[in-house]
Amino acid sequence: MGFSRGDLVEVGSKEDGFLGSYYEAIVVCQPLKKDYIVQYKTLLKDDQSGSLTEFVTHSELRPVPPEIPVSRFNLNDQVDAFGNDGWWVGRITGKIGSKYFVYFESSGDECGYFISDLRVHQDWIDGKWVCSKEIVNCD
Repeated sequence: MGFSRGDLVEVGSKEDGFLGSYYEAIVVCQPLKKDYIVQYKTLLKDDQSGSLTEFVTHSELRPVPPEIPVSRFNLNDQVDAFGNDGWWVGRITGKIGSKYFVYFESSGDECGYFISDLRVHQDWIDGKWVCSKEIVNCD
């Protein structure tokens, strides 16, 4: 699947400490066959003067996953949690009041999130979305 100027995408980070995280961006252009220039929606330049723009490879990009409405999560559900300007993959470990607690295997951290900052984890495999939550159909 190729992307066009203006497409909303997510960029998967390959940097140490950021593996498993995705950052929302807009495709600016495709100057080379397998490379794109994207402008991030939440990441800023080092000097904070504006949105970060960078080259990324096609393998680092995926479309923005479809929204799957959920009213609750269960213990051990795999989710994406929004924090530190991106989406991070984790597992629900508990709930206290209106906060869900998510454990991140990549860092060993556990943090609390409101349901509005969580989404059903989906993987982009062979051009299709595959859900982590078995009772939900991704199609």
